[in-house]
Amino acid sequence: MLFFTPSAWAQFTVGAQLRTRSEFRDGQAAPLPKDASPAFFTSQRTRLSAGFSGYRFKLGATIQDVRVWGQDASTINRTTTQDNNALILHEAWAEIMLLDTVVKNKSLNLKIGRQEIVYDDSRLLGNLEWLQQGRRHDAAVLKYETGPYTLHLGAAFNQNRENTAGTVYNPTPPGNYTANTNGAAMYKSLEYLYAGKKLGKGSLSLLFLADQFSKFHPDSTGVKIWDKGVHTRMTTGLYYNNTLDKLTLTAAGYYQFGKNANAQDLSAGLLSAAFQYQLCSTFSAGLGADYTTGGIGTDGTSHAFDPLYGTPHKFWGYMDYFYVASAFGNRGLQDYYLKTKYKPNSKFQLSADLHQFYSASDIPDNLSRKFGTEADLVANYALTKVISFEAGYSHFWNTISLTSPGVKNVGNAASNSNWAYVMVIIRPEMVVQKLGITN
Repeated sequence: MLFFTPSAWAQFTVGAQLRTRSEFRDGQAAPLPKDASPAFFTSQRTRLSAGFSGYRFKLGATIQDVRVWGQDASTINRTTTQDNNALILHEAWAEIMLLDTVVKNKSLNLKIGRQEIVYDDSRLLGNLEWLQQGRRHDAAVLKYETGPYTLHLGAAFNQNRENTAGTVYNPTPPGNYTANTNGAAMYKSLEYLYAGKKLGKGSLSLLFLADQFSKFHPDSTGVKIWDKGVHTRMTTGLYYNNTLDKLTLTAAGYYQFGKNANAQDLSAGLLSAAFQYQLCSTFSAGLGADYTTGGIGTDGTSHAFDPLYGTPHKFWGYMDYFYVASAFGNRGLQDYYLKTKYKPNSKFQLSADLHQFYSASDIPDNLSRKFGTEADLVANYALTKVISFEAGYSHFWNTISLTSPGVKNVGNAASNSNWAYVMVIIRPEMVVQKLGITN
């Protein structure tokens, strides 16, 4: 049978990643009390990935293990607990080409399974690459592309197990890891439409996303009991990015409405604008500003914008004070920043950023809206195409407004915080261009 079966050609790809990061934390994510000691540890991410593509299909899978050096006893086989990431299936997906390859300049593909969902600059939808565990979704995405135009429709529906009746969903994420960038619960379902057009050296896109969260009621002790039905939150807006000669312009605006996971009426927004200018072949500099609304209206409406499932480490300071696991009272944020980049050759890059942070809403007790100032310095060096090194240092000068009870609520807080890291990344990949298979 194998002898008479017609053969075809396919491509097989195998890749790996070993990323170790040693961190010194003296007020990372939030200022420490003055009598607290800094933390130091080394974490490691190990990934093994494989890809297989043939006639009108692609397959991809990534196995990932994340751990801190020393968290396991060296003489035993650790039993995985919810508080540790451990070994997981990061990606496992198939992509089907619904149009034949003879159709020119058009593609209609269906991608199903566990996958990273990344669009534009990763502000609202990103793979959270900085965190060792990353982010992925169990979803189906229908992708249509023709020429410079892109249209994607995506959907996900989450359940805790194979139920025999009902679809009530417990959205509490396992362990100590938050489900989205604001530390809220995991969505029960999600749908989105993404439409984009490629420009000369950039893109213009529209996003409409709806995510649903399980309804609940508190029991006598205040613990949430999950009920039938959902609250729906909707987010829509535009993103623009383009390079004109030596000037790169970026702008975005999004509006959020409906009800959030806490059943509050929602009316919130995000505005962002920035430019970067190439002063010479090795150095560029630019200015920018981000504004996200926050606070609660007199009618109980929440104005706290949630940047969904993005990569906040990329935008609001590398010390992760805002829109990560450490909350800041849903106050909203004003971020005015200067970013510089020095790249003398293809192997070395040095970036230096300065952020000035303010609350977007009033702080209790008539405190100033100023949160503080952050300076970030990052150096990257590529030893080879496979091996690279990265090191960074950040410093935060905070105010009493940031550590006040209505914001981060840190008593007897230090006024200066530090964070430093060194990271080694090894990422080999092997591609077999042609592989005989049977149909």
